[in-house]
Amino acid sequence: MITTVVDGGIAEIVVDYPPVNALPVAGWYALADELRAAGANPAVRVVVLRAEGRGFNAGVDIKEIQRDKGHQALIGANRGCFAAFAAVYDCAVPVVAAVHGFCLGGGIGLVGNADVIVASDDATFGLPEVDRGALGAATHLSRLVPQLKARAMMYTSATATAAELHAFGSVHTVVPRAKLRDAARAVAGEIAAKDPRVIRMAKEAFNGIDPWDVKRSYRFEQGFTFELNLAGIADEVRSGFGSTPKAEPAPDGTDQKADQGDG
Repeated sequence: MITTVVDGGIAEIVVDYPPVNALPVAGWYALADELRAAGANPAVRVVVLRAEGRGFNAGVDIKEIQRDKGHQALIGANRGCFAAFAAVYDCAVPVVAAVHGFCLGGGIGLVGNADVIVASDDATFGLPEVDRGALGAATHLSRLVPQLKARAMMYTSATATAAELHAFGSVHTVVPRAKLRDAARAVAGEIAAKDPRVIRMAKEAFNGIDPWDVKRSYRFEQGFTFELNLAGIADEVRSGFGSTPKAEPAPDGTDQKADQGDG
């Protein structure tokens, strides 16, 4: 479920898909719709994007893809992720991502396109895509960590902590989890206090001078995920998910298997 509440110029969009916020196809499109609607609302000056539950986001719902005998679920997931990531980037007002727990796969696509990131001290960021037989969101990871760090994280499925990203300058503030929502709203409140006409133009200006086209770059990455699936490689890799040393463990240490996903 995705809900939006507007208060004092701040649109708070909350994602809640138990158990791990691995979104189905419909969930990615719903999130894109909420983000676009918030940006189009003249009463909204800034968006706070956060989640309930054990972690911020665990990517796509792999089980939904595995249940599909063809490729429609895969196509839907790829297009849904593309729509949601683009909606963050294109949102007419700044988007503040409030990240707790795990931020994996598609979660990286969301926060990598955000304008400001506030994280709890237990937050971890990663792209375990190679352990899922997929690729994607390296575009967005490269906006969070240095290039060679991003490559190492992708190849090894390693994660980075909120403290590391704060040191890189990509995370604005790190706070205890209990204070995350308040910290995100505090930053959002500072933005909301500015003239909204100027802030909206500032967002548009920053996007206009971006060194690379994040949508085109991500779409290029998605082509390799399609190749891996069409070649049958993705199914082979996913069938062993959770049983290899490199597989990403569940946040609570239990076998989570296909609950987590890729972007």
